[in-house]
Amino acid sequence: MARRVTVPEIIAAKGKRKLTEVTAYDHPTALWVDESGIDMILVGDSLAMVVLGHEDTLSITMDEMLHHTRAVARTAQRALVIGDLPFLSYQVSVEQAVLNAGRFVKEARANAVKLEGGRRVAAQIKAIVEAQIPVQGHLGLTPQSSAAFGGFKIQGKTAEAARELIEDARALVAAGCFSIVLEGIPAPIAAMITEAVPVPTIGIGAGPDCDGQVLVLHDLLGLFERFTPRFVKQYARLSEPVREALAVFREEVEKGVFPAPEHSFAMDGEEVAKLKGGNRKA
Repeated sequence: MARRVTVPEIIAAKGKRKLTEVTAYDHPTALWVDESGIDMILVGDSLAMVVLGHEDTLSITMDEMLHHTRAVARTAQRALVIGDLPFLSYQVSVEQAVLNAGRFVKEARANAVKLEGGRRVAAQIKAIVEAQIPVQGHLGLTPQSSAAFGGFKIQGKTAEAARELIEDARALVAAGCFSIVLEGIPAPIAAMITEAVPVPTIGIGAGPDCDGQVLVLHDLLGLFERFTPRFVKQYARLSEPVREALAVFREEVEKGVFPAPEHSFAMDGEEVAKLKGGNRKA
């Protein structure tokens, strides 16, 4: 069994090597990501969109997140598994946040949790960390706040907004976050935040100066086609060969090409004859 990547190792990587994080949502995707040597697997609330077909991430429930995290956690042997706390699972109260974070660890066997927001959720993060549950923060374009932002818009584009993000990052570190995802912010601001905090920053649409990078698996592999964010690089376009394979299957079945003899199971001829003989009328 491979040795699990640990939170102290993630923290210690800052300034020494670039970190990688990719989403996964079930057994096969977790297996792909884990065997590739990726440091962290995020069971992201993005599964609401790329797996369950919702328009945004707001509709996903705790039970759905736990269901998918269980599948990933029982599969991954090496990567640090992080469960993404969904909308309204931590915002209402500190107690709610700790209980739901605990469910990710106790019921789904995640190694850590992630939640969105800056100073406004610092109390929740501090309490979760005090419960001995590692927390990854998330600043910038936080999808759960898309309604407040007026859509999926780049954040921190002014000096004042950038200063707010830097203060939020420092607050997350003070609360105990072991790393911070920076999403959809200008590259110079991400570089400033990365320099300002002692924990790794993980960028997604935040430029090359972060301590690591994260992508949604379905974006990376070209499996999600509704839209492609500017910051995504498609390393493959698997939806095309998948469609081709399905079309060939349909055609072969319709033409009687599949299943061929090599895909079928034979039976002893004498046994077949006995069966046919037994079915004859006297």
